[in-house]
Amino acid sequence: MLSAFKNKILVTGGAGFVGSTMVDKLIENPENFVLIVDNLSTGNIKRLPVENPYNNWKFIKCNCNAYRDISDVMTAYKFDYVFHYAAVVGVKRTLDNPVSVLNDISGIKYILDLCKNTGVKRIFFSSSSEVYGEPFEHPQNEMTTPLNSRLPYAVVKNVGEAFLRSYKQEFNLDYTIFRFFNTYGPKQSGDFVMTRFIKAALQGERISIYGDGSQTRTFCYRDDNVDACANTLYNTDHLNDTVNIGSDFEISVIDLARLIIKLTNSKSEIIHLPPLAEGDMSRRKPDIEKMKLLLGRPMVNLEEGIRKTIESGQYNF
Repeated sequence: MLSAFKNKILVTGGAGFVGSTMVDKLIENPENFVLIVDNLSTGNIKRLPVENPYNNWKFIKCNCNAYRDISDVMTAYKFDYVFHYAAVVGVKRTLDNPVSVLNDISGIKYILDLCKNTGVKRIFFSSSSEVYGEPFEHPQNEMTTPLNSRLPYAVVKNVGEAFLRSYKQEFNLDYTIFRFFNTYGPKQSGDFVMTRFIKAALQGERISIYGDGSQTRTFCYRDDNVDACANTLYNTDHLNDTVNIGSDFEISVIDLARLIIKLTNSKSEIIHLPPLAEGDMSRRKPDIEKMKLLLGRPMVNLEEGIRKTIESGQYNF
């Protein structure tokens, strides 16, 4: 049966927010067969695709940080491409569970060893804007902004990037690195800033902000993220390259809260909590010239993306 498909693709962390959205995109192409693996520690089975006419996906519960688990999967299927999205995510979660975060290094190495030994043509790796730390350059460019990561999550992503470059040099394993900036949209967990604010506003509850809210962020709608990343699968424009995936529209956290209150016609009050001790950078904005060329269409603006998220009803997985 699998011989009928041109591309056999593994998506790790495929029951997560971005991973599951990538799966939805990949299975739109009848030439792709997608195997989804996730240990469901933060993933959610409800994010898996609905049945589609091509019958071109399958889910296996699997821990990428357990060699035998992931080895059995990868040796059985011999994938053409791997999207390695499995990771412990979320600032608070990663600060509270630093050892679990560091364990993801094992998973990265296992995946890479298995990729080179089973004939994978290319691996796509979900890195993070966190590798930039508190950036010295605005906007953050992939090649010129120094990596200034200190938090365990950021260090793991930085190490993962180094592993990919090293495996290319030593074993000629091709890769593309995606540095994700804040992504939001339907199916996102309820403990991220966008979904927390939307849920609170819709319920008329107080919206809590760390510090004075002047810290700025950019927010990328999930379809922009996934469409740009999926397009790299079908060309070699960013072979063995790093691409920022985000938005270049910058907004302060307090203005984001005000915008969500306006769009939901909410009477929610904004309250201020003490600043986070770590992990809440004052400013974050990517250089997305590479991404814009990949996307090949206008990006979803922030108001439209928030409305789409609210209308979906899927903002608290």
